[in-house]
Amino acid sequence: MTSKKARNWLVQIGLSILLLGAIVYFVHNVSINLNRLGLVSGFGFLFDRAGYDLDSPILRYTADSTYLDAYFVGLVNTIIVSLCGILLATVLGFTLGILRLSGNWLASKTVYVVVEFSRNIPLVIWVIVWYFGVFLQLPSPKNALDILDIIFLSNRGVYVPQPEFSLVSLSIFIIALGVGVLIKILYSRYAEKIQNSTGRQLPTFTVGVASIVGIPTVVYLLFLQRSIVWSVPLFQRFNFSGGMALKPEFIALLMGLSVYTACNIAEIVRSGINSVAKGQREAAKSLNLTPWQVMRMIIIPQALRVIIPPLNSQYLNLTKNSSLAIVVGYTDVVSTLGGTTLNQTGQALECITMVMATYLVLSLLISAVMNGINRKVQIVTK
Repeated sequence: MTSKKARNWLVQIGLSILLLGAIVYFVHNVSINLNRLGLVSGFGFLFDRAGYDLDSPILRYTADSTYLDAYFVGLVNTIIVSLCGILLATVLGFTLGILRLSGNWLASKTVYVVVEFSRNIPLVIWVIVWYFGVFLQLPSPKNALDILDIIFLSNRGVYVPQPEFSLVSLSIFIIALGVGVLIKILYSRYAEKIQNSTGRQLPTFTVGVASIVGIPTVVYLLFLQRSIVWSVPLFQRFNFSGGMALKPEFIALLMGLSVYTACNIAEIVRSGINSVAKGQREAAKSLNLTPWQVMRMIIIPQALRVIIPPLNSQYLNLTKNSSLAIVVGYTDVVSTLGGTTLNQTGQALECITMVMATYLVLSLLISAVMNGINRKVQIVTK
């Protein structure tokens, strides 16, 4: 046994030495080639003046900012579109997956056609269709489509009201939201204990929604309504002023990523639900549970064990596919660091390495979160 363990250690050490040697050889070879071509390596260029403009709704950025600032603008934009896409794709994907198994023939077949049609067309085509075929075909700002006179759709973007508040108001609202989430968690644990001891079911879903939505709403109406001012977009001569503008590039990329990924998630949800034995449904119906209760309390919790692992892959694909932003001119990390910055500085190796490292870190973070969720839903065997 000891000799076997020693051999395993020797193999690991040998492989580590080979890997380290390959890395050293690669770095040395790259250094020689760069010197031969007269190229200066290093990341010092990140602190030089960028000299180009970017659309940065969150971070402060001008043409006098550095290349490092441009990288952070692209990084933030990538994270925003990825998180929004993951949220939208999850909600839409679960909805389509459940409708795919609906007893309504028309709804089931319609979802089937939509899912199969969307999944079998390349994502880049959908991004182009959403951008050039949908949003750029909207009317000009002067003739923008309005919804309730507060939301306006035009070929320059979607204009929505924007709250303007102080740091104190924001802090109070976040605290109220945190209290609502805490109450929901505590009440769910209490309801679980009651159900385990007496079999009586408490309305956890209703209380959860009421606490998470109701408490922040009450705090806003009682204390923050006067301190938070809503800036509503108004048309003035050539364009809208006020409010918040969602650019066509962002929305087209978001819709392309979300709808395409949602159709793949729908198939994952469908297979996960089908993996639950029919006897579970029959037993739940014998207890006089409603279809919604059966799906929420019996089917979905068991199906999640099958759904979450491939769902992780879809989230990773969505995040990496956000690099297609360059097709519609959305300023993500590939467009900034891997595009304009690379072309201006010529530091191809450094720029591409940073882009690769960025997507690697984002992917590892998503995987870590999803693996944690997966461990929570798995059956624990002793």
